[in-house]
Amino acid sequence: MIPEVFLGTLFIFLLVVVLTRIFGLKSFSKMTGFDFVITVAIGNIIGMSINSSKPAILLGAFILLALFALNYAVTLLRFKSKKAEDLIDNDPLLLMENGQILEENMKASKVTQAELQSKLREANVIRLSQVKAVILETTGEISVLHSNDQSITIEDYIMGDVIRQK
Repeated sequence: MIPEVFLGTLFIFLLVVVLTRIFGLKSFSKMTGFDFVITVAIGNIIGMSINSSKPAILLGAFILLALFALNYAVTLLRFKSKKAEDLIDNDPLLLMENGQILEENMKASKVTQAELQSKLREANVIRLSQVKAVILETTGEISVLHSNDQSITIEDYIMGDVIRQK
Protein backbone atom coordinates (compact mmCIF):
# COMPACT_ATOMS: atom_id res chain seq x y z
CA MET A 1 0.00 0.00 0.00
CA ILE A 2 2.67 2.56 1.00
CA PRO A 3 4.93 1.77 -2.01
CA GLU A 4 1.93 2.22 -4.34
CA VAL A 5 1.05 5.57 -2.79
CA PHE A 6 4.68 6.69 -2.95
CA LEU A 7 5.04 5.68 -6.60
CA GLY A 8 1.69 7.24 -7.52
CA THR A 9 2.62 10.47 -5.76
CA LEU A 10 6.00 10.54 -7.47
CA PHE A 11 4.36 9.89 -10.87
CA ILE A 12 1.75 12.66 -10.44
CA PHE A 13 4.39 15.08 -9.13
CA LEU A 14 6.70 14.42 -12.08
CA LEU A 15 3.78 14.67 -14.51
CA VAL A 16 2.79 18.09 -13.14
CA VAL A 17 6.42 19.27 -13.42
CA VAL A 18 6.64 18.03 -17.02
CA LEU A 19 3.25 19.49 -17.99
CA THR A 20 4.17 22.81 -16.39
CA ARG A 21 7.41 22.85 -18.39
CA ILE A 22 5.50 22.05 -21.60
CA PHE A 23 2.54 24.40 -21.13
CA GLY A 24 4.26 27.10 -19.05
CA LEU A 25 3.87 28.60 -15.60
CA LYS A 26 0.82 30.55 -16.74
CA SER A 27 -1.05 27.29 -16.17
CA PHE A 28 -1.12 28.30 -12.51
CA SER A 29 -1.68 32.03 -12.89
CA LYS A 30 -4.63 34.00 -11.58
CA MET A 31 -5.01 36.03 -14.75
CA THR A 32 -8.72 35.32 -15.22
CA GLY A 33 -11.55 33.45 -13.58
CA PHE A 34 -10.95 30.66 -16.08
CA ASP A 35 -7.28 30.37 -15.04
CA PHE A 36 -8.34 30.24 -11.40
CA VAL A 37 -10.85 27.44 -12.06
CA ILE A 38 -8.21 25.43 -13.93
CA THR A 39 -5.71 25.90 -11.08
CA VAL A 40 -8.25 24.74 -8.49
CA ALA A 41 -9.26 21.76 -10.66
CA ILE A 42 -5.62 20.72 -11.15
CA GLY A 43 -5.01 20.94 -7.40
CA ASN A 44 -8.14 18.91 -6.72
CA ILE A 45 -7.21 16.17 -9.20
CA ILE A 46 -3.66 15.97 -7.78
CA GLY A 47 -4.97 15.69 -4.22
CA MET A 48 -7.63 13.12 -5.09
CA SER A 49 -5.28 10.99 -7.19
CA ILE A 50 -2.62 10.91 -4.50
CA ASN A 51 -4.86 10.55 -1.44
CA SER A 52 -7.67 8.28 -2.48
CA SER A 53 -6.69 6.66 -5.76
CA LYS A 54 -10.06 7.94 -7.05
CA PRO A 55 -9.59 8.78 -9.83
CA ALA A 56 -6.93 6.15 -10.31
CA ILE A 57 -3.41 7.41 -10.96
CA LEU A 58 -3.57 6.90 -14.74
CA LEU A 59 -7.03 8.43 -15.01
CA GLY A 60 -5.86 11.33 -12.83
CA ALA A 61 -2.85 11.74 -15.13
CA PHE A 62 -5.13 11.82 -18.17
CA ILE A 63 -7.41 14.41 -16.52
CA LEU A 64 -4.38 16.54 -15.64
CA LEU A 65 -3.16 16.39 -19.24
CA ALA A 66 -6.64 17.35 -20.46
CA LEU A 67 -6.84 20.30 -18.03
CA PHE A 68 -3.40 21.59 -19.01
CA ALA A 69 -4.26 21.21 -22.71
CA LEU A 70 -7.62 22.98 -22.24
CA ASN A 71 -5.95 25.83 -20.39
CA TYR A 72 -3.34 26.13 -23.14
CA ALA A 73 -6.01 26.10 -25.86
CA VAL A 74 -8.05 28.82 -24.14
CA THR A 75 -4.89 30.87 -23.59
CA LEU A 76 -4.07 30.61 -27.30
CA LEU A 77 -7.63 31.53 -28.21
CA ARG A 78 -7.52 34.60 -25.95
CA PHE A 79 -4.15 35.58 -27.42
CA LYS A 80 -5.30 35.27 -31.04
CA SER A 81 -8.87 36.62 -30.77
CA LYS A 82 -9.86 39.92 -29.19
CA LYS A 83 -13.50 38.74 -29.12
CA ALA A 84 -12.53 35.59 -27.20
CA GLU A 85 -10.40 37.65 -24.82
CA ASP A 86 -13.31 40.05 -24.19
CA LEU A 87 -15.68 37.13 -23.64
CA ILE A 88 -13.41 35.27 -21.20
CA ASP A 89 -11.62 38.06 -19.34
CA ASN A 90 -13.05 40.61 -16.94
CA ASP A 91 -12.29 44.26 -17.62
CA PRO A 92 -10.26 46.21 -15.07
CA LEU A 93 -12.42 48.81 -13.33
CA LEU A 94 -11.39 52.21 -11.97
CA LEU A 95 -12.31 52.61 -8.27
CA MET A 96 -10.52 55.90 -7.55
CA GLU A 97 -9.20 58.66 -9.78
CA ASN A 98 -7.14 61.69 -8.72
CA GLY A 99 -7.97 61.22 -5.04
CA GLN A 100 -11.72 60.80 -5.61
CA ILE A 101 -13.54 57.56 -4.75
CA LEU A 102 -15.85 56.48 -7.58
CA GLU A 103 -18.79 55.32 -5.49
CA GLU A 104 -20.81 53.86 -8.39
CA ASN A 105 -17.88 51.70 -9.48
CA MET A 106 -17.30 50.61 -5.88
CA LYS A 107 -20.95 49.53 -5.65
CA ALA A 108 -20.92 47.81 -9.04
CA SER A 109 -17.79 45.83 -8.17
CA LYS A 110 -18.88 45.07 -4.58
CA VAL A 111 -15.59 46.42 -3.21
CA THR A 112 -16.09 47.72 0.33
CA GLN A 113 -14.66 50.88 1.81
CA ALA A 114 -12.68 48.70 4.24
CA GLU A 115 -11.10 46.76 1.36
CA LEU A 116 -10.18 49.99 -0.41
CA GLN A 117 -8.73 51.46 2.78
CA SER A 118 -6.68 48.31 3.34
CA LYS A 119 -5.21 48.46 -0.18
CA LEU A 120 -4.39 52.14 0.21
CA ARG A 121 -2.54 51.39 3.46
CA GLU A 122 -0.69 48.47 1.83
CA ALA A 123 0.48 50.89 -0.88
CA ASN A 124 1.72 53.32 1.81
CA VAL A 125 -0.73 56.04 0.80
CA ILE A 126 -1.07 58.62 3.56
CA ARG A 127 -3.23 61.18 1.72
CA LEU A 128 -5.99 60.58 -0.79
CA SER A 129 -4.55 63.42 -2.86
CA GLN A 130 -1.53 61.15 -3.58
CA VAL A 131 -3.76 58.63 -5.35
CA LYS A 132 -3.73 58.86 -9.13
CA ALA A 133 -5.80 55.70 -9.67
CA VAL A 134 -7.05 52.59 -7.89
CA ILE A 135 -7.98 49.76 -10.23
CA LEU A 136 -9.83 46.50 -9.63
CA GLU A 137 -7.80 44.23 -11.92
CA THR A 138 -9.03 41.30 -14.01
CA THR A 139 -7.62 38.95 -11.35
CA GLY A 140 -9.62 40.53 -8.52
CA GLU A 141 -6.49 42.21 -7.16
CA ILE A 142 -6.55 45.94 -6.47
CA SER A 143 -3.73 48.11 -7.86
CA VAL A 144 -2.93 51.49 -6.35
CA LEU A 145 -1.06 54.02 -8.48
CA HIS A 146 0.12 56.99 -6.45
CA SER A 147 2.72 59.74 -6.30
CA ASN A 148 3.57 62.72 -4.13
CA ASP A 149 4.31 64.73 -7.27
CA GLN A 150 1.00 66.25 -8.41
CA SER A 151 2.41 67.07 -11.85
CA ILE A 152 2.88 63.38 -12.73
CA THR A 153 0.09 61.86 -14.80
CA ILE A 154 -0.53 58.24 -15.71
CA GLU A 155 0.37 57.36 -19.28
CA ASP A 156 -2.58 56.42 -21.49
CA TYR A 157 -1.11 52.97 -22.20
CA ILE A 158 -1.31 52.04 -18.51
CA MET A 159 -5.01 52.98 -18.35
CA GLY A 160 -5.91 51.84 -21.89
CA ASP A 161 -8.13 48.87 -20.96
CA VAL A 162 -9.52 50.25 -17.70
CA ILE A 163 -13.29 50.88 -17.55
CA ARG A 164 -13.79 54.37 -16.12
CA GLN A 165 -17.52 54.19 -15.42
CA LYS A 166 -19.63 51.12 -14.77
